[in-house]
Amino acid sequence: MSSRSNSHPSRVFPGISGLLVLLACLGSASVPAQQLPSLPKLPHNLQIHGFVSQSWLMTSDRNNFFGKSSSDSGSFDFRELGLNASMRPLTSLQFSAQMLSRTAGKGSPGNIRLDYGFMDYTYFSGEDGQLGIRLGRMKTPLGFYNDTRDVPFTRPSVLLPQSIYFDRTRKLALAADGVHFYGEYRTDFGDFSFQGGLVRPLVRGDEAEAAVFGKQLPGRLAPEISYTGRVNYDLDGGRVRLAVSVSELNIRYLPGAGDGLNDGTIGFIPLVFSAQYNAERWSLTSEYALRFLQYKKLHPTVDTSFVGESYYFQGAYRLTPEWEAIVRYDVQHTDRDDPHGKQWERADPGRAGLRHTRFAKDLTAGLRWNVTPEFMLRAEYHHVNGTAWLSTLDNPNTHDLSRHWDMFLFLGSYRF
Repeated sequence: MSSRSNSHPSRVFPGISGLLVLLACLGSASVPAQQLPSLPKLPHNLQIHGFVSQSWLMTSDRNNFFGKSSSDSGSFDFRELGLNASMRPLTSLQFSAQMLSRTAGKGSPGNIRLDYGFMDYTYFSGEDGQLGIRLGRMKTPLGFYNDTRDVPFTRPSVLLPQSIYFDRTRKLALAADGVHFYGEYRTDFGDFSFQGGLVRPLVRGDEAEAAVFGKQLPGRLAPEISYTGRVNYDLDGGRVRLAVSVSELNIRYLPGAGDGLNDGTIGFIPLVFSAQYNAERWSLTSEYALRFLQYKKLHPTVDTSFVGESYYFQGAYRLTPEWEAIVRYDVQHTDRDDPHGKQWERADPGRAGLRHTRFAKDLTAGLRWNVTPEFMLRAEYHHVNGTAWLSTLDNPNTHDLSRHWDMFLFLGSYRF
C-alpha cells in the first residue's frame, strides 16, 4: 500500500470502494418511496439521524495526513459514518447517543465506537432559563466547534483549525465519561449559558499515546479525575458570540517492562477564548488558546512543563444560499517561549533539522456547495509552514518531513 507506482493499484482500491459505498448510499436516497420496503413504525418521540462522508486528499513532499496522502494518487482514506438517536420519554428527560466509524490514518482505523451517549435531565425550566444535569459519555465543551466536530455539515471547513482542534490529539479532547451540569439564563441584554463537570478522559489507543509521547511505549495510559467547563454569551440571537473554555485533563502513565519510565502523570490544561460576529452574508470568527502541559515523575529526561499558544482568524462569505467561501490563517506554537523551536532543537543533537515540528502556520481557502439540503460538496487548499500538527503515526520518520508543504482536500457528505 505504500508504493507510489501506478502499476500497484492496491493503494487506490480501498478509497474507490469507500467512494462507491458513499455513492450507493446517495443513490438509494433517490429511490421512490413506494419501491422501498416498509419499516416498523417508531415511537413518536424517537428521532434517528445519520451522515456519511467520503474525502480525497493529497499532500506534497513526504508529509502524510490521515494516511498515505503523499502518494501520487492521493488518499481516499478519510471517511466518516455516524448514526445518532435521541428519545424523550418525559418532558424533562432525554436519552441521546451516537455511534461513529471514522477512518483517518493509523490513529483512526475505522472501528465502530460510541461517540457519545448520555442521559439529560432538566430539573428546572422557566421563561428566563433552565438548569440540568447530564450523565454518561459527552463531548468536551471546548471552543465553538468541539461539541459537533464529527458531523461534516456543522464544521466551517473540511478540517477544523488544527491549532485549536488537533486531529492528532483529538481523542484526548473530544469526549470524556462523567457528569456535566448545565444552565442558561436569558436577559434583555443577551443570553448566558454554562456547561461543566467532572470527567475521566478517553486515553486508550495508539492515537492517545502518540499524542502524549510522540511514540508507542510498553506501558499504558490511565485516566484520572479531570475537570471541564465553558461559559457562553450570545447577543441578538447569535449575532455576537463569546465563549471561554477551560479543561484540566489528568492522565497517569503505568510503565511497562523495560520502558525506562516511572509511574508518573501528564497534565494538560487548554484555555480557549472564542469570539464570533455573524452578519446576513458573512461571519468572522477567531479563537485564542493557551495550552499548559506538564510531565511529572516520569523520568528526569522526560519531566518538563511548558505553555503552548495557538490562534486563528477566519472569515466566511455566503455568496448565495447554496455557495459559501472561507479563508483562514491558523497559527500554532508548541512552546510560546520558544515559538520556532530553536532552543528545543539545540538541546539535543538528534533534533537537528526538526525545529519545524514545533510550530505550524496554515493559510486555508475553501469553498462549500450545498447541492441539496442533504448533500454537500467541499473543496479546500492549505499552504502550511511547519509540521507541528502532523501525526507521528502517519509520519514515523520526522526527518523525512518538509517544512513548507501543501494539501488539497475534496469532501462529499450526505445526511439524513
